[in-house]
Amino acid sequence: MTLLSFDVPPRDVTAGALGLLLHAPAPAALAEVRLRATHGGTLRLGVLGASHVVTATVPGHELTEQVSCDALPAGGTALPRHLRSGGFEIRSSVSAVSRAELDATAGDLRARAAEDPAWLCGRFPGSDSALTALTGAALAEGGWAWQTWHLYPAGATGEIVTTRSRWTP
Repeated sequence: MTLLSFDVPPRDVTAGALGLLLHAPAPAALAEVRLRATHGGTLRLGVLGASHVVTATVPGHELTEQVSCDALPAGGTALPRHLRSGGFEIRSSVSAVSRAELDATAGDLRARAAEDPAWLCGRFPGSDSALTALTGAALAEGGWAWQTWHLYPAGATGEIVTTRSRWTP
């Protein structure tokens, strides 16, 4: 099962604090799931106290993606809506939602993570809907694709940040 509850407060609490940092050493994760592919690569999905880190490898190549509140101070950029660089591509969106929609999304993500070992979902203290979820899969052409969700409850509303990344070196 890859559904976890953490006993640490989240370090980022709003979508506006998130940045993107590529090709930096991966920070230590609170939890991670490692996926392996027939093409010889691995995908490490990690939940941070400050959102997520993904390390993708194929023989001879590695990419690290960090989306967190620590990315900007470490030399990253604001989280882009779309970025393509070499064989890497990321798309992100931020949605302001009602608390009912946030709670429903959180319930769906927790259910998926409880059933599928290719998922990682971490819940933070304070709300069942304060969570980060990730999943990924190998691509037939030899790379990786992954998706993430960051849910931020705020009273009667909330924010959902989603990312979709793809890497083919």
